[in-house]
Amino acid sequence: MDYQVVLRVNNLSVSYKYTEVIENIDLEIEKGKIYSIIGPNGSGKTTLIRALSRNLKPKTGQVLLDGVNIFKMNSKQTARKMAVLGQNNHTLSDVTVKNLVQYGRYAHKEWWKGSDREDIRIVDWALRKTGLENLQNRKINTLSGGEKQRAWLAMSIAQKPQILLLDEPTTYLDISHQLEIMELISRLNKEEGITIVMVLHDINHAARYSDELIVVKDKKIYKRGDPWVILENNVLREVFGVETEIRLDKETSKPVFYARKVV
Repeated sequence: MDYQVVLRVNNLSVSYKYTEVIENIDLEIEKGKIYSIIGPNGSGKTTLIRALSRNLKPKTGQVLLDGVNIFKMNSKQTARKMAVLGQNNHTLSDVTVKNLVQYGRYAHKEWWKGSDREDIRIVDWALRKTGLENLQNRKINTLSGGEKQRAWLAMSIAQKPQILLLDEPTTYLDISHQLEIMELISRLNKEEGITIVMVLHDINHAARYSDELIVVKDKKIYKRGDPWVILENNVLREVFGVETEIRLDKETSKPVFYARKVV
């Protein structure tokens, strides 16, 4: 199958003050796939996803969304095609779930217009997709961690984006809620065709749910490819300093690895 490139990164470098954090990155993201960015702490993962999401302006290079430089698009133009969910979502905690999801329609509205039938339909759809219909009148600050993350995901998909960028979507969640969120992300990809690019710390989650892994080391993309290719080629030893034993997950046909520190 031929995949359409929806996000293209050319010669991207980003600096904080005088320190370069990512250097000369080239990357293509294809429509309809799930990508996970993995790498050691401080390797540049979050910086990369923040640059892809237009939240960090590059020192050099371009990020092209459907062929257009995102830094020459306004925020509404970008939000109609790309939704972004960061690690820390503490604002708007005193609103109801439904109100939060309605904010996802902002990019599609003029400032003087209220909600129309299409907005109402899409908000209801986002609530159903994330299993929040029965919680829609609850305040965000009364929800569990997993419920809160589903609410923020509902707001993101209410934008009706082509691409969803996620920075550590399972951070601070217990194992049950981590799996719940990962399954939801997988369904959004399969059922709605949303392209997913996410930063993950849990490499087994990345391998299980992703079409491709993007490994970042020392400010650059060290390797990318199918999870089997990444895990079977000593990449984790070279990048993380661990030995791995790889097994087949019979349910998904994806690799599962067990790690031990290289002595």
